[in-house]
Parts: sequence; C-alpha cells; structure tokens
Amino acid sequence: MEWKETEVLEFKKSTSELKEAVISIVAILNKHKNGKVYFGIKNNGDVIGQAIGSATQRDISQAISNHIEPKIYPLIKAVNIKGKSCIKVEFQGEDVPYHAYGRVYIRVADEDKQLSPYEIRRAVLKKHIDNSKWESGYSEYGIRRVNVKVVKDLIRKANIAKRIDFKFNDVEAVLAKLDLIRNGRLLKAAEPLFCNKNSFEVQAAVFAGVDKITFLDINKITGNLFDILEKSEAYVREHINWGVKFGKLEREEIPEIPVKAIREALVNSLCHRDYSVPKGNEIAIFKNRVEIYNPGGFPDELSPKDYILGKERSILRNPLIAEVFYKAKEIEKWGSGIKRIYDECKVNNVKVEFQILKTGFLVVFYRNASSKYLKETAQNLPRNRPETAQKIIDEILKNPYITRGKLAAEIGISEDRVKHQVSALRKQGVLKRIGGDKGGHWEVIK
Repeated sequence: MEWKETEVLEFKKSTSELKEAVISIVAILNKHKNGKVYFGIKNNGDVIGQAIGSATQRDISQAISNHIEPKIYPLIKAVNIKGKSCIKVEFQGEDVPYHAYGRVYIRVADEDKQLSPYEIRRAVLKKHIDNSKWESGYSEYGIRRVNVKVVKDLIRKANIAKRIDFKFNDVEAVLAKLDLIRNGRLLKAAEPLFCNKNSFEVQAAVFAGVDKITFLDINKITGNLFDILEKSEAYVREHINWGVKFGKLEREEIPEIPVKAIREALVNSLCHRDYSVPKGNEIAIFKNRVEIYNPGGFPDELSPKDYILGKERSILRNPLIAEVFYKAKEIEKWGSGIKRIYDECKVNNVKVEFQILKTGFLVVFYRNASSKYLKETAQNLPRNRPETAQKIIDEILKNPYITRGKLAAEIGISEDRVKHQVSALRKQGVLKRIGGDKGGHWEVIK
C-alpha cells in the first residue's frame, strides 16, 4: 500500500507534532466532517514508527479534548504498519465550524488553512442552513394528526395581522401554502406547530431557593407550540410576584418581571431550539431569578450584544417554524427578540442576562423587589395575586362546590391552568379542600 496524504488523511512523524495534528483534525472536520491522523509516518509516506508509552494515547486524547471546540470523541488506537508501531486517530463530527486553540482551519489539499472572519461567518451561516434540514424532512405523521382548530386559529390571527391574504378552506391546502407539505407528505416542522400529540415538551419547575435542590412545584408542558407558549407564559405569570398600582378609577396589576419580555423569551426559545435533539426546553423559577432555557446553540462568532446593538441579522435555525410564528404575529421582526427583551427589562429596571451555554442558550430574569413597579406598590398587600388566581377565588366564594371543569369554563382558561393555580393557592395557604374530589368543597382561608 502506498501511503500518501489527502484531504482526509494526515501524517505526523511523532507526537512531537501533536499541536499540528490537532489543527489538522479541525481542518479536516470543517471540510469533510471525518478523517484520520497517523503518528509514526512522515508526510512523504515513509513509515518510521512511534514510541508508545503508557501515557501516549492519553496525551493525544487530552490534547484533543482540551483544545478542540466543540468537543469530539475520536477513536485512538495503536496499529502495526510495515512492522512499525504507529498510532491511528479516527474522528468525525457534524457540529462545524470546529476551533483548534481558538482558531478555525479548513483543509485545502494536504494543508491546513486558517479561515478569515468573513469565511468563518459563511461557515456559521451554512451550519444554520444545514440545521434547518430537520424541519424540512418528511414527518412520519399523517395529515390526520394535524389539529384543525389550531390551523384555523393561525389563519384567523394572520388575517387580523394582515400577514396572510387567504382564508381557511381545508388543512392540506393551508399547510401547502405554508410550505409544510411536500409531495403530499407532512414535513417535520408541522409536528410541533400543529400536532397536539408530539414528542416535544417544556419542563417547568419552581424551586425553594437559589439552586435546584428543593422544588415546590414541577410540571411537564406538552401540546402544540401555540398551546405550549400559552401554558408556559401562564406558568411564569402564576409563580412570580405581582403588585397593584391604584389609579383614580381603576387598579393595575404590575408583575415583577415585564410579561412582554417573558413572552418574547419564550417565543425565542421555541423558534430557536434544536428540535433534532431529544432534550426539551426548561423554565426554572428560583427565589431570586427566572431562567428560560432552550437546547439550541448560539451562532458561533456572534454574541447577544451584537443583537442588542442591532448590528447583526438573525440566523434562523428553524425558518419554517419561525415563519409561522411571524404570520401569527408572535414575532414582530426577525432578529429583534433579544433586543426587545433587553429594552423591555431596561425600561422596567429589571436585570436580564443572556448566557451562551455548551448545551444551549439561557435567558435569566432577576427578580427584584426594589424594581420601580414594586416600589409603587409597597403599601399594598404582602402578596398580590394575579388576575386569574383572584377570579378563581371569587368563583369559589360564590360556589364552594364548583368543579375544576366549571371553573375553567367560567373563567375562560384550560383545566390545566386551573389545576396549576389551585395548587399554588393551596401551597400559599389561601385555599383548603374539605372532603374528597367527589362531594367535597373548597374553603377560602385568607
């Protein structure tokens, strides 16, 4: 066999060239997404062998782990070539662009070329275009799985917003116009958007302190994305503090975190998550903060500050899903979400952070009892209830034997939301259940 370097094959005479090997691995990954590096072979193909000690393979593994981002997990093993001991490193990865020692390289023939900032941006854009392939793939669901009411609601909202100029006639025709059907088959993007029974969910929890040791409430939010959005917003609204500002003729309920910013963060988390991974979105409510997380990486070489300053355009991970949210007027303008969250919090004197994690993206709202809204309500009751909770109490005072289903119908919310509100009121000591589910009744304690 003739040994010759190629775009996917690199030779190093020994581990004295370990740094150069790491760079070659990154360059090959960024071009071909897989390749091999041999230690113990000169670049002209001469096999000279490599001294292999007890720590040799571990040193190679640590160099790759410490200096390549995102992480890869290569196969490293000793091999015998022409009677000489060598080391073979096989690697692969889809999460381009990869960095070696903080820089990006690409393979050109048998050389490793460092990319310019412009070339890196092109690679980032291509990566996000490739990621959109998930939503444009064929779904295993049939059109019968689509919730007709959700599609009708979308068309109604889009007509009001003047972002769609056609009316509902039938589901298949509408989905075709939204580019969610191809060759008569449903695309994967339609699953979270319009199918109630799907594999996507949001994990929501309330914790007693500032860490995840003790939780007071935990919930799994499921359904289509529009339903998930409403339930998620309701969950946060129900578990943050509210004050009341009294005007001359009416009272105004004031949240400690602006609801517009919360909803914007939730919409962003659903539009930009990576639906190809099984991990779901998360809402975590702590004593001092509210966190909204989605498993979707932030564009490489960009930062939230770039969007706050309005210097960058949005790179859509899920353009089909984002387009539907835009038509429903859940998105005002692509790429403006982070800036809108930041501006809303700034106006309301609420601290917000945007954190890029290795596993996704996190928006953190800090709960601040000294915010300007809560200062204005300092003389009100210690804990002011959201409007929905107060309506539940009012209905129970009218009829202590009222059922959850009847409460939902009277107030105009889902039974799930009634259940969450009642649970929260019981934990606060506001409500008490006397007797069982059948034949029992509610008592308002305070």
